[in-house]
Amino acid sequence: MGLPIEAVRDDVRQALDARGRAVLSAPPGAGKTTGVPPSLLDAAWLAGRRIVMLEPRRLAARAAAARMAALRREPVGQTIGYRVRQDTKVGPATRIEVVTEGVLTRMLQSDPALEGVGLVIFDEFHERSLHADLGLALCLQARAVLRPDLRLLVMSATLETSRIASLLDEAPVIESVGRAYAVETHWLDRPRDGPVEAAVALAVHRALDAHDGDILAFLPGEAEIRRTAERLTAALVPDPAGVVVIPLYGNLSRAEQDRAIAPSPPGLRKIVLSTAIAETSLTIDGVRTVIDSGLMRVPRFSPRTGLTRLETVTVSRASADQRRGRAGRTGPGFCYRLWTHGEDAGLLERTAPEILEADLAPVALELAAWGVHDPHALRWLDAPPAAAFAQAGELLAELGALGPDGRITEHGRAMVALPVHPRLAHMLLVGV
Repeated sequence: MGLPIEAVRDDVRQALDARGRAVLSAPPGAGKTTGVPPSLLDAAWLAGRRIVMLEPRRLAARAAAARMAALRREPVGQTIGYRVRQDTKVGPATRIEVVTEGVLTRMLQSDPALEGVGLVIFDEFHERSLHADLGLALCLQARAVLRPDLRLLVMSATLETSRIASLLDEAPVIESVGRAYAVETHWLDRPRDGPVEAAVALAVHRALDAHDGDILAFLPGEAEIRRTAERLTAALVPDPAGVVVIPLYGNLSRAEQDRAIAPSPPGLRKIVLSTAIAETSLTIDGVRTVIDSGLMRVPRFSPRTGLTRLETVTVSRASADQRRGRAGRTGPGFCYRLWTHGEDAGLLERTAPEILEADLAPVALELAAWGVHDPHALRWLDAPPAAAFAQAGELLAELGALGPDGRITEHGRAMVALPVHPRLAHMLLVGV
């Protein structure tokens, strides 16, 4: 059975041919991430140039490249490759590069015209990370000023298509159906009481008894994952020989992350305890049950202290639906939501874009290196808030990254070259 995305691939190709930009809305299971880029390789307008596709997370970037390469029966690094922080697999024959968002920013800063690139794809754009918004704004200006032939495709499962289409000069909107199996959803009878680790562990125990297949449980962060794993390993897994508990979060090694998403060996059930890293772009084969704590961790910037801290918040409806969908990717599944029906009605539709709440010092430094002093000179889906951007400029001036005229200094350019926050970049350079 073919992927649902196959029904609209020609529409995507034609829209990019005729208009140079397009928006693709496709729900989980449609196959957009691994089905669309390879289908465009022989397009006449690409003329042998590369496709660069952005993924919001390193794990998703590597997994997408591996899947596309496997479909071509090639190793990663030939036609399909990836570039993520501290890990690159590309070669002279690579035509599709899957990159994380910070990598695109570096590519644009070193080559604003993106010579040799014919198409930039923004996958899972609904996550609205800071670098995704920045990357799209820079690509739009590069296209307007330097590369009118540079094509742009924005893809997402949950996207405000009319807004993004308007930003892309009324780009065509293509919609694909998904292929998801029915997921039976359960809520709590009363509000959760006690630590989230206890509730997740209890739900895992219940799912092990009630259902077959692997289990994917979402927790807000690494600490909660470790505590839940300790509870399960110590008390709740009835048959340690037949069940394995595996963590999944951003700071794990590549080998540990790959182990979490690999299919379970015959006779072994897998319990994956994950952050939001597994929310989109990944299919963990064998998962029949999702347990959702209803919590996620997001960075929040405090203008009062000038610092960013991680804050645990309730998931949005869009995130909760994405998580539930993980149980229905390969067959009928089950989802246990650790909140009540009443609490469910109060969920926000979607999480606020990071650009509206984050520390804007990194963005301000990138824009200064790009030659832009006023962010309104670029086109944004949501422009950086004026007060936060002004505070970011003041910090950069204190660090010596900006001169009295607001232009970037040599010290500032050296800071841009380091893949860390401007405060840390300044400290490292001064330390040298």
